[in-house]
Amino acid sequence: MAKKGQTFRRYSLELKLEAALLVNEEHMTIREVAKRLDIQNKSQVYVWAVKTKQGLSLESARSKQGRPKTNFSSME
Repeated sequence: MAKKGQTFRRYSLELKLEAALLVNEEHMTIREVAKRLDIQNKSQVYVWAVKTKQGLSLESARSKQGRPKTNFSSME
């Protein structure tokens, strides 16, 4: 669970693809790749490697965050 004031790192698509390539094709360990590319969370590297192996996209699914705006047709 996120703590108050915690910041999250965002990684570029190129870095994600490079990490997945190193794991899947160069047969480097998850730990080695995370250390080499300065990625804090080793399990994230694993997720990227599995997704690319399955042919899934690594692009962020969260383009819009939050609740969509409600449009009211009339004010009462």
